[in-house]
Amino acid sequence: MAAVVVQRKWHTTAEVADMLGFGLSKTKMLVLTGEIRSVKIGRNRRILPAWVDEYVQRVTADVEGWAA
Repeated sequence: MAAVVVQRKWHTTAEVADMLGFGLSKTKMLVLTGEIRSVKIGRNRRILPAWVDEYVQRVTADVEGWAA
């Protein structure tokens, strides 16, 4: 029988902070201001991996546009 690997669908704010190399308070501010999209599930915020990618693309596009 083959093993089934379940990939995570959601990230916590702390996990996203670690991925981006930011502090937790900066990441929470980005989430609260809508810079990084999130949903509230119960008392917790969850962030889709695609939303982290969107944030990174938006920030790097701003930098690339500025450098041109």
